[in-house]
Parts: sequence; C-alpha cells; structure tokens
Amino acid sequence: MENIFLKIPFLFSQTQLLEDLQVCKSKLFIPHYNTKNYSGEWKSIALRSLTGETDQIYAHSAYTNSYKNTTLLDNCSYFKEIISLFECKKESIRLLNLSPNSQIKEHTDLNLGYEDGFFRIHIPITTNPNVLFYINNTLVSMAAGECWYGNFNLPHRVENNGLTDRIHLVIDCIRNTWSDSLFTKAGYNFEEENKPPVYNKETKLKMIEALERMHTETSRKLVQQLKSEL
Repeated sequence: MENIFLKIPFLFSQTQLLEDLQVCKSKLFIPHYNTKNYSGEWKSIALRSLTGETDQIYAHSAYTNSYKNTTLLDNCSYFKEIISLFECKKESIRLLNLSPNSQIKEHTDLNLGYEDGFFRIHIPITTNPNVLFYINNTLVSMAAGECWYGNFNLPHRVENNGLTDRIHLVIDCIRNTWSDSLFTKAGYNFEEENKPPVYNKETKLKMIEALERMHTETSRKLVQQLKSEL
C-alpha cells in the first residue's frame, strides 16, 4: 500500500528546536486525554488550540477558523517560523511527549489521511534509537529535525524503549493546492489515493478493536462495515 507515510523535504535545526522546547518546558504538560490508548506517560501542551489555551490539547478537525495560537507560541520564534512554512490553514498544533518505557497502543484515527483533505505533520525534537513508530505494521524511523506525514487512518503504534523523552512538534493542516505541490515533491501517489484501500484480515481485526474503544456512532458504523467484509 502506497501513501502510508512520507518524508517531507524540510530539515530543521535541532539546536533551535531544543531552544523553543525549553521555553515550553516552563509550562505544565497535560496527560493525554485518551487514557485507553497508552501505557506509561504520554502528555501534551498546545501551541494552537480551539480555546487558545495551552491545556486545551484536544485535536478534533473542525475545518473552521476557530483555532487560535496560544501565548506560549508567541514566545517560540523558531516554532512560529516552521509553522509559517506550511502555506495552508492550520488547526491543532501541539507538542506530544512520550516518556521512556511508555507505549502508545495500536489504534486508528478518523479522517487523518491526506485523501480526507486533512494531514498531520510530525517533527521530532528529541528522540532516541529505541523509539519504534509503526504505521500499518511498517517501522518509520524519524530523526530529530526531520519532517514526516503519516496516514493515521491506518493502525499505528509507538514504543519508547529508550532512556530519553520522545517529543514531537505535531501540526494539523488542511489540504490545499500548496500542500498538493509539496506532497508531489515528496513522492505522494495521487492516483493511488482514489483507489479504495485494501486491508488484510489481521489489519481489519485490529481496526475493529481500535474503533470499538471509541464508542461513537461513527465508529460503530465503521465496525459493522468492517465486520461485514471479514
């Protein structure tokens, strides 16, 4: 399956990323709200949120102009420079910190593929060789300062088996013609995105398990659809 993930052709200064991270560490990171999806410690702080507050770490696509920069972002000049490179509308922007000996359990997210008109960017700030990030059972090795897109409609999980925090700058964006051009340069297959995805039985079972934990009307409909295909 193509378009699972892409390395975006940006490379950022590790030194400057760490400088802005230190500014953010002066504020309180909030435990991630989806406690069923992880073990250990996974926490976040908002740079852009629906309320404009740093403790509003929910990331639900609204396709509106209601997202606001937090005052914390105003003090992070390099993060602002990075964010401005993305010439499209931005929704939630957060730092996500997965502590040592912690895991994000395998799950799927709704409408988090480029084909949905929405895309999530990950920029590692601190990481280590024992961070294992899998998308659709494929290991994606992300180095500090690199820039990555992942199709998080697919099953994904993360393990931090190292001794240091794994902290990513995560930017949620709305697709437009500028991002189409960027994704073309990164090797995105636009013909492939129009084909219905083909999942094997194992993947479907994992998707059903993750969707059943959401307990929403949409997830229940998707579960019924996937079960009918088994």
